[in-house]
Amino acid sequence: MSLIMDASAIVSAANVAVLIALLILYGRTYSSSKAQFTLGLMFFASLLLVQNAIGIYSYVTMAPFFTEAILPYLFAINIAELAGLSVLLKVTL
Repeated sequence: MSLIMDASAIVSAANVAVLIALLILYGRTYSSSKAQFTLGLMFFASLLLVQNAIGIYSYVTMAPFFTEAILPYLFAINIAELAGLSVLLKVTL
């Protein structure tokens, strides 16, 4: 794998960690409030978690099929997602 592909996998792993933290926080909130909105946040975070897990899997197993030209864009997408999730985690705390 190239360096930028490795970096994308690492950033995706960081996204997974932030999403797990959000799911734990949302789970605690839902258990105390039973608010439907929190249930929706849990569903959304779960889907993002699946997307990032599939992304990591594809970076590791399908690296030869990625062209070098697309890798900076995939990295930028992962960085933008990490920034957004980090802000969401900070607001949630």
